[in-house]
Amino acid sequence: MASALASVTNKLNLISAVLPGFWHPGVYAKMLASLDHISNGRTAVNVVSGWFRGEFDGYGEPWLAHGDRYKRSEEFIRVLREMWTAEKANFQGDYYQINDAPLKPKPVSDIPIFQGGNSQAARHMASRVSDYYFMNGNTLEGFKEQIEDVKTKAATQGREHEVKFGVNGFAIVRDTEEEAVQLLRDIVNHADDEAVKGFQEAVKEAGQSTKEKQGMWANSTKEDLVQYNDGFKTGLIGTPEQVANKIIELKKIGADLILTGHFHYEEDLRRFGEEVIPLVRQKEKELKKEGMRV
Repeated sequence: MASALASVTNKLNLISAVLPGFWHPGVYAKMLASLDHISNGRTAVNVVSGWFRGEFDGYGEPWLAHGDRYKRSEEFIRVLREMWTAEKANFQGDYYQINDAPLKPKPVSDIPIFQGGNSQAARHMASRVSDYYFMNGNTLEGFKEQIEDVKTKAATQGREHEVKFGVNGFAIVRDTEEEAVQLLRDIVNHADDEAVKGFQEAVKEAGQSTKEKQGMWANSTKEDLVQYNDGFKTGLIGTPEQVANKIIELKKIGADLILTGHFHYEEDLRRFGEEVIPLVRQKEKELKKEGMRV
């Protein structure tokens, strides 16, 4: 899909997701390098450590313990970087071994590497190897805690200023707050209760495998799980002014990137671009004049 989009677009940045265990990092490094050439440097990758055992069982792949999945993902990322930078790549780890492996041509850009996860294992991995730590929807306080924790961990690795932060949010922008909130209520009320309950049970079981005994969705309500990455929690719901103000609040606590979901995708995305983003840009200029970094 990313290759298809790269061939017919000029501006979109393309983030492909990869699940270690199903792909070899050396092969995937080559695929991403090719995509980076096709897209003229618009490629990024999200390394997903995995939480759904049924997916691994279905494809006949071993299901690793929670901490080991993150160890494998970290090795995966280290192999990607080695393949993209070394004349001949070498890596000896617990999960991957690379011996004088070539990759030509190299990517045209420094391909950004994203990762998610809320556990301590995920946060430590982000502090060591990732470019972006991507977070499920949350409150401002929840985001702030995660950002400060990962920054503290990254500082011990000499990477305090290298790790950036992305947040997930579902945007509902309407002329009035009442209209936006009513659409949220309609979305929740028309959700497939059985599907939401099934997802809730699956993620609860997955969370028990973490050292902290809770996963990314441990405190999520039914309403949160209707948008399965907790997008409603982020609060991008209201008038263009209200949503722009919320984005500025997120930037003030350290968010560098916001991934938005939309209900009527084309119509709502256009509205977001025409009515919200210009307000955000104006507010950023005003804050910069006051000497604030956003």
